[in-house]
Order: sequence, then structure tokens, then C-alpha cells
Amino acid sequence: MLNFRNTNIFFIALLAILIGVHIQYGLPIYIYPLLFVAYSLIVFWGCYYVCSNFFIKIVCKATIDKKEIAISFDDGPAENYTQQILAILKAEEVKATFFCIGNRIAGNEAILKLVQADGHIIGNHSYSHHFWFDMYAAKKMQQDLKQMDVEMERVTGLKPKLFRPPYGVTNPNLAKAIKNGGYTPVGWSVRSMDTVIKDGKKLLEKINQGIKPGAVFLFHDTSKTTLDILPQFIQEVKKRGYNIIPLDKLLALQPYA
Repeated sequence: MLNFRNTNIFFIALLAILIGVHIQYGLPIYIYPLLFVAYSLIVFWGCYYVCSNFFIKIVCKATIDKKEIAISFDDGPAENYTQQILAILKAEEVKATFFCIGNRIAGNEAILKLVQADGHIIGNHSYSHHFWFDMYAAKKMQQDLKQMDVEMERVTGLKPKLFRPPYGVTNPNLAKAIKNGGYTPVGWSVRSMDTVIKDGKKLLEKINQGIKPGAVFLFHDTSKTTLDILPQFIQEVKKRGYNIIPLDKLLALQPYA
């Protein structure tokens, strides 16, 4: 199993063997930089591929044959688009999961309450979503996540258990913060790239390719493009005979502590 612990064991053992061979027979000095590069590439992959399970097990999809998927939205609650997206979901009778940023709750309490009132799941997407969040110490990360919990409890009375890493990046510090905080980390199997793709037709073509049993879709309720194509996407999902069900039901997870 490729994970952080096993990777470290393997490369330490390999380094010890190479040092022994070097002392006994001699080896080109460039072998050591190459070993470091190989190790770094594996760790980089583990950090930036959210479903790698490299540092901690992250649920990204359901292994099922039934035509069921889940959709999720990151980065709200937002003054622009969250309420419009909620209106679409309500009209289509679809339940979603909103991974919210804590520092965006103040001033948008009514929107968060509407998310809750409409029966959607609310998850933790950190309080700060800071650009350097991944460089925080484990203790600071845990404090950040807890601060989001406090804000959410203040408005909804609920404490989130589901957590989605900012930017989808994980590392040993975040793994420790997740475990100590008692969160269940959740990723995705289809990344819409709706923060980058501004052409609605291209975005729709991309995400339609990901409609498969057990898929978890990642959108952003801060994206105008997502707002524009969401009704068409939902209709295409239904046309193919799929049901969009709540993420906690699809993945058999407890959404709140």
C-alpha cells in the first residue's frame, strides 16, 4: 500500500542499502539526488491528489453499481450565487452538500440558515481557507477547523463532522489535525474545474463525462458558470436514469458530530 509511512520505510531502507554499496564498491554521487527527487515526486503526488489516501484515508466516491451520484459545493456561503443555486436545487428537488468557509459566515447567516432549512448537508472547509493553510502547524490547523465549527454552531446549532481540505491538499500536519478533531475527510471523484472553465458548454461537456455510479462532484457556489449550467447538468443526470442523493447517504457517513 502506497502511503507516507511505507514510502518513508522503503526510501530509508533503500538509502541504507545504497550507502552500503557505495562504501563497498562505490556509486556515482548523482544517485543520491535522484533518490531525493523520486521521493519528493511521490510525496508531492500524495499531497496534491486528494484521493491518494497517502497521509490519511479520504472518502472520494462510493463503490456501487446503482445509478446514484452526489453533488457538493465549496467556498460558500456567498452573497453571489449561493441563493440562486439553492433555488435551482429546490426546483429540481435535489439535495447537495455545502462545504463552507467559516470566515464567510458572518454577514451571510441568512444564507447558511437557508442551506440548512432546505435540507442540505453543511461541511467544514476550514475557517480561513488561507493561501498558506497547508504550511500551518497541526495545532494551528486544528484551531482553524474548530473556529469554523464555532461559527457554524452559532448559526445552525450543528457541529460539522465532514471536512474537505482547502485546495484538496493534504499533508502530515493536516492528517493529525483531522484525527485530533474527530473529522471525516471527504474528497471528490469529479472535479468540475468551474473556477477555471468559464465556457458553460465546455464545463458541461467535462462534467457529463463523469456521470458514473457512486461519483461525487465538486462545484463551487461562487461560480457563475456553475450557476448557468447546473439545471442542464441535473436534467442530463436524470435523463440517464441517475438519482442525485445526499452525499452522507451515498458514502454512508455521519454528517454531524
